[in-house]
Amino acid sequence: MAGKGTGSLKRSKPSYIGSIVGVAIVLFIMGIMGWLFINLNTIGNNLKEDIRISVYLNTADKNKISQIQQYISSKPYAKNVEYIDKAKAKAIWEKENESVENIEEILPESIDFYANAKYINIDSLNKISVSIKNQFNKEIDNIDFPKTIVTILNERATKLGLIFLVLSFILCTIVIISIDNTIRLAMFSNRFLIKTMQMVGATRGFITKPLLVRALLNGLISSFIAIFLLFGLIQWASGQLPQIKILQGLKSSILLFGGMIVLGLSISVISTYRSVLKYLKMKIEDLY
Repeated sequence: MAGKGTGSLKRSKPSYIGSIVGVAIVLFIMGIMGWLFINLNTIGNNLKEDIRISVYLNTADKNKISQIQQYISSKPYAKNVEYIDKAKAKAIWEKENESVENIEEILPESIDFYANAKYINIDSLNKISVSIKNQFNKEIDNIDFPKTIVTILNERATKLGLIFLVLSFILCTIVIISIDNTIRLAMFSNRFLIKTMQMVGATRGFITKPLLVRALLNGLISSFIAIFLLFGLIQWASGQLPQIKILQGLKSSILLFGGMIVLGLSISVISTYRSVLKYLKMKIEDLY
């Protein structure tokens, strides 16, 4: 039996190339989903922060208008606060609607601003409107924002986030199982080596240490290959769609690439260790 095992050991040299490539491909797919998941919130925030809020004025007093503008600018919810006189109001109207003669005469002046994403919900915007009106009741005619769009954005963002979370969980489970199976298949060619070392008296630590070191190295190589492919894909996509560039934050990239490395290393080591224990517990005749 021992001779047969030794012969098989000589004939079957373990090859880690297939394992490295297989794990890299799976990590690459996981990285794409991770990038989409991380940037889903950014995409939603960008859409929310494109919503214009208009404070329509009931005064032509430049000092009062300036006070209102400074008041709104000082608040944490406001960004890009701008005074819209009749000329600017006409330009905005003509950009969004058909040109009408003398339209500027009936268009009200306003102070327009955009709110930070966390304030883009009906309750928060209503509270903001009330606070501004209470501060400048006589100088303000009305405060307007697209309520329907705000509601739809929040509802769809919640649903999309939940759907994506479920899909990510399913994909993550598939990824872990796929990597585990790939590594266990690669370890199959080492089964006679593991058993032979055990039969000549080698301790479990002595047997597992070089295999775990190799698993760490393979996991690191796979992770770097996947990161290189993902980085290349993101750069190519940015060249095709310049809007993607706003999603390339340093912190999110570090988080994503770090997660890919941790996932690649941890699953490689755990799967290798489980395979070694499995073959140590098996009888020699069960290895064939």
